[in-house]
Amino acid sequence: MSELTDFRRAKDNYFKTGPGSPLTLEQQQAFTGLSYFPENPALRFDLPLEPYAHPEKVTMQTSTGSTQDYYKVGQIHFQTYGAGRYLEPEEIHAGELRVDLNLSYNPYCAYNDRWSCPFPPPENRVKVRIEAGEKSFHS
Repeated sequence: MSELTDFRRAKDNYFKTGPGSPLTLEQQQAFTGLSYFPENPALRFDLPLEPYAHPEKVTMQTSTGSTQDYYKVGQIHFQTYGAGRYLEPEEIHAGELRVDLNLSYNPYCAYNDRWSCPFPPPENRVKVRIEAGEKSFHS
């Protein structure tokens, strides 16, 4: 069993029984697990972070009409990204990030309307279909 398999199993358990689950009680009762693409090691990248000299505050609209503030601290370059889902790169060394598309996930607002999720800026989106990570959620 891989580390990703363990992570997915723990996440499914949290969604089913966790006190902070994004699912409603009704959804939790019927929940049998999220649907995932098979793990693909070719979609895991270690990339250098190009830090900005002056991080910029960015205010993003959310799915509920409010706003949330974030900071653009740098950029990475690669050729693919999982559009429609979120991805949080992991810092593995100073100035180097691991970008693992197998960990791409749906934001909580994909599960029901009580959650507010920021809409990432256009430069964080691509038009390429990536078959990795979580699939679309349908309750």
